[in-house]
Amino acid sequence: MQPIVIDRGAKPALTFDRLTGGIAGAGARERLTIGAMQAGAAISSAWYFRGFAAGCRALSALSAEQPIEVRLNEDAIFSFPFCDGYWSLLLFSRYRYEFDIEMFFKGIADADYTLIDGGANFGYWSVLASSRPYGGHRSIAIEPSAANFAWLARNASRNGGRFTPVKAAIGATEGVAHLSGRKHEALSIAGGSEAGEKVPVITLDSLMEGMKLDPKGRYVAKLDVEGVEIAAIAGGEKLLSGDCVMICEEHGNDPNHTISRHILDHTPFKLFCYDPATGGFEQLSDVSPLDRIKRAVNYGYNVLATASPYWEQRIRALGPFSRER
Repeated sequence: MQPIVIDRGAKPALTFDRLTGGIAGAGARERLTIGAMQAGAAISSAWYFRGFAAGCRALSALSAEQPIEVRLNEDAIFSFPFCDGYWSLLLFSRYRYEFDIEMFFKGIADADYTLIDGGANFGYWSVLASSRPYGGHRSIAIEPSAANFAWLARNASRNGGRFTPVKAAIGATEGVAHLSGRKHEALSIAGGSEAGEKVPVITLDSLMEGMKLDPKGRYVAKLDVEGVEIAAIAGGEKLLSGDCVMICEEHGNDPNHTISRHILDHTPFKLFCYDPATGGFEQLSDVSPLDRIKRAVNYGYNVLATASPYWEQRIRALGPFSRER
C-alpha cells in the first residue's frame, strides 16, 4: 500500500487529529473557530446535532476559505472545506460518523473484499476502508457531483491514490440525468428534473464490466444515493446476487421504511439492521422494528442486505457492540 503523500515544501495544512485532539497549521482565529464548532457539536449532540450546520454557516462568514484535513487514524487523512456544516462534526472527537457501519468495517477488516462506494461524496468510507487499520481494501468511489468529485479526487490523492474515484451517478440503466439539491451531502438525480448539473448514469453491473471486476469476487456495495437506491438495486442484479453485501441508508424521515420494505418484498436478500436494544445487527423479517429504531427524522440509519452465506455469517458473528466501544 502506498503511504500518505505529504509535500514537505508546502505551507502546513490546517489539520485536526482525531486520535490526539491536536491542531496544526492554525492561527488564533482558526483555533477559536474550531473550538466554537466543537462546543456547538457537544451542545447539539443531545438533539442529533440539529442546528450545528447553521452555526457552521455563521462561522464560515468570519473565516477564510480553506480546506481542513482531519487525520482519522494513523493511515487516513480526510479533507473538506473549513466550517463545512456536514463534515465539521468530525472535529468533535466523541462524534462517530455512521458508528454502526464503522464497527461493521472494523469487524470485516480481515475479509478479502472490494468496496463499491456509491454516492461517495468526499470519500470518507473509501479513505477508511483502504487504510491499514481497516484492512487496506481496494475501493471504487462513485460520485456524480463535479464539486464533490473534486474533493473526492483530492482525498484519493492525499492518501496515496489508493482508491479509484469514478464520476457518475448510479441508476437502473445507463444514460444521463440531472443532479439537484442544496446541500452537497443530499444531491440527487431522483425526480427526473431537467434542471441542475448534467451527469452520466451507470449501473452497478456496468461498473463491474467497465472496471473488469471478478464476478466471483467478494464485494461490499455501499449505496448512499439519495432516493435512487431501488433503481440502483435493479441495475446491480449480477453484483448483488453474488458474494456481496449491500449497505443502504434508511432515512429517518421515511416512516414507510421504503428501502427496507422493497428489499424484503421484492428481493431474495436477508436484511439486517443495528438494533440499540441488543447492541448488534439483527435480522429483520418485517419492517416493524424500524418504527422503534428510527427515532430521529434528521438522522440516517443503515440496513445490510445480502444473499451470500459468507456475508450472512460475518454479520451474525459481529456480536453486540455499543456507541461507546
